[in-house]
Amino acid sequence: MALQAEEAVRNGTAEGHGLVLAGVTKRFADFTAVDDLSLTVPAGSFFALLGPSGCGKTTTLRMVAGLEQPTSGTIGIGGRDVTALPPYRRQVNTVFQSYALFPHMSVLDNVAFGLKQRRVRDARAQAKAALAMVELEHLGARKPAQLSGGQQQRVALARALVNRPAVLLLDEPLGALDMKLRRQMQVELKAIQTEVGLTFIHVTHDQEEAMTMADTVAVMNQGRVEQMGPPRQLYELPRTAFVANFLGRSNLMRGRVAEDLGQGLGVDVAGTRVVLPKARATEHHGSVVVGVRPEKVRIQRMDAPFTATANQLAGTVVDASFTGVSTEYLVDIPGVGLMGTFSQNLGQDPASPGEKVRLLWEPDYSFGLAGGEDTGAGGVRP
Repeated sequence: MALQAEEAVRNGTAEGHGLVLAGVTKRFADFTAVDDLSLTVPAGSFFALLGPSGCGKTTTLRMVAGLEQPTSGTIGIGGRDVTALPPYRRQVNTVFQSYALFPHMSVLDNVAFGLKQRRVRDARAQAKAALAMVELEHLGARKPAQLSGGQQQRVALARALVNRPAVLLLDEPLGALDMKLRRQMQVELKAIQTEVGLTFIHVTHDQEEAMTMADTVAVMNQGRVEQMGPPRQLYELPRTAFVANFLGRSNLMRGRVAEDLGQGLGVDVAGTRVVLPKARATEHHGSVVVGVRPEKVRIQRMDAPFTATANQLAGTVVDASFTGVSTEYLVDIPGVGLMGTFSQNLGQDPASPGEKVRLLWEPDYSFGLAGGEDTGAGGVRP
């Protein structure tokens, strides 16, 4: 796959792709930051590189921008091999978390700066149009210090977009904003990307940010892509414990396949039979890890009626945390450990700490991972 992509980049036949990375590796002395990374990003799509600090996502972005040279592999932008090209010869612009605006220039002059450097005749007119796109045309005469953080971020975005790059790189662009403004900007940024039709490559460690905006998310870990796909697919059907834990939260239970049910598997988890679809499992024999998202799990008192076909485990409530919309319960399951579940606050608590309860979920909500997976990878279990 990497060889085919590399050949397409070198031959200039990768048209239709905003970005193609083929077998890209970056080593620093004895440390490998990016390890044999291959990605194909369709032109006009919103793509997110998601992962914790040190996973290689920012190094990847810097290589695309031309600020770092790959140790091996090729980089193609808009069907053109740019691996050896300097940054100024690549059709790329970057929006940083720090905004990097010129404090002595007006907002309009900041946006028009790149155009003027290239001696574009109608630089100011294009800059005004770019400010209008981010709804800041009326603030063109102000200096950056007179703007809010969200407004400065929009100016930085307008300055990048006005150059019409083939690829726009976003390096943690919303990290400096408060939560309410960050969520607002997530919606606006996606709307702008859809309107202009450019390829956006967004680097972030924020799972919600990636899932809110991106068409495709690549979850990175230790220089490699653990899993890549649409946000909903990654969330609903993670293929590794790292993805299951990093992209949200998961209850992960070790077990052993005890029965082949045709379309499903019967797994022995601490002496209790748990069922999951074969299509949602990476392994169909031997030891496995069964997972289920906390919001898919219902909590009931032991004397409440239940559906016999649902997966169920019994345990003791050890904690109940009120979060407003819901209450999070932690339940100690013998032989399994702590499992988490959320219960919507409808006026009556389904359980209290110290109480024996039953946790239930539908088999179709389960997913199965390889038995050798580290259940703590990518986050902390409840």
